[in-house]
Amino acid sequence: MGKLDGKVVVVTGASRGIGADIARLFAAEGGRVVCAARTVREGDHPLAGSLEHTVAEIQASGGQATAVAADISQPEECERLVQAARAAYGPVDVLVNNAALTYFIEVKDYPVNKWLRSWAVNVHAPFVLSKLVLEDMIPRRRGSIVNISSGSAIGPGRGPYPEAERYSGGTCYGAEKAALERFTQGLAREVYPHGISVTAVSPSQVVPTPGTVHHRLVRSMDDPRGEPPILMARAALLLATEPCERITGRVTYSQEILKEHGWITEARGRGVDSKGSGYSQI
Repeated sequence: MGKLDGKVVVVTGASRGIGADIARLFAAEGGRVVCAARTVREGDHPLAGSLEHTVAEIQASGGQATAVAADISQPEECERLVQAARAAYGPVDVLVNNAALTYFIEVKDYPVNKWLRSWAVNVHAPFVLSKLVLEDMIPRRRGSIVNISSGSAIGPGRGPYPEAERYSGGTCYGAEKAALERFTQGLAREVYPHGISVTAVSPSQVVPTPGTVHHRLVRSMDDPRGEPPILMARAALLLATEPCERITGRVTYSQEILKEHGWITEARGRGVDSKGSGYSQI
């Protein structure tokens, strides 16, 4: 018996990185997984990874998955994604808002169109998708929404900033993830009477992915300072399957929550060796 047997799951940003690992693990646990992203085939994007590859891996392992190409910066594309999930497998039980888009540009240089597009993917899409899947969850009085956040939600605090140049360019992404964490707890309170859990989880350490390597947050895919992506996938699984009253409204970190629930014995990083964001402490 898997933890998600028969459940319909939507994972955004499932073509590579954390999203692909979440999709694979959720399918291995019996979920019927709708993998969403813009990159359908290898070579469609400069970074490695594609929906085609993720779905093929899942199916080769005996799991159920289908690919839906979608640009979730557009509300109508979010609606089409959820409609496709329902057509493929039925009402949605679990939504994982994992897709992210950022450019790491200082505010003074940030093109307005890129700023707005980043917010559309990182903040507006989780709202639109959550609103859509709640149409399935509320009547059945069950469901889980897991938002993937980031250590970037932890602000730099007050100045002075002697090493400011080393940390420039993350204002947009950090603000988006802080907003996502506040959205998580607000929505959790709203839907608690309906038995639906809403949570957020960030990596305790930077996860080596094609994206984090591209942005030079880690040196390589096997950087020993990084966190294996399976830990984020397992943390997301834990949050998606724990009873609502035990977990909803939780803003946490991968290794913190896994150790707390006995899924791992050793932990380090944010939430363990250092404090997390303000919302993680509420």
